[in-house]
Amino acid sequence: MDSFRSLVLERYSCRNYDSARPVTPQLISDVLEDARLAPSACNRQPWEFWVILNDSKAREAVLASYGREWLATAPAFIICMGREEEGWVRPFDSHSHIDVDLSIAAEHICLSATEHGLGTCWVCNFDPDVLRRGLEIPAGLRPVAIIPIGYPAEGSKVPEKKRKAPEEIIRWFL
Repeated sequence: MDSFRSLVLERYSCRNYDSARPVTPQLISDVLEDARLAPSACNRQPWEFWVILNDSKAREAVLASYGREWLATAPAFIICMGREEEGWVRPFDSHSHIDVDLSIAAEHICLSATEHGLGTCWVCNFDPDVLRRGLEIPAGLRPVAIIPIGYPAEGSKVPEKKRKAPEEIIRWFL
């Protein structure tokens, strides 16, 4: 990528993967290194990233937690987990920042994957209890997002970005 803006414009929610083209553990490790370097509140780094490649039982757990057919085309998944006891809590209102921290790290995953020619999609609309049982996730570890990752299927292209106009979302105090 020539610039950060180019990278951002190239990233999209990929929902069709080339299931015949595997993603190597080394490539996923490279992507996860960028997630590991993400900022977090008070540098707590309250995360774990579970990578699911070839384990059929683990794949079935992911697929069962989110019943969309397209998900099965992804050759790999990264489960973004929050370590509840390690998250920073704002003292004024007791708001835990685990979701914020994991969101930053997850977007680092998505942008890094894009830079490596891979597609990703944030999946938050999954049943955490189904995933917890299927992956035997211990108490104190909360699944925050599932990120399918793989090479986009042939013919996939970046859709037009439909975003609100700047004047709808930016308020200046000059």
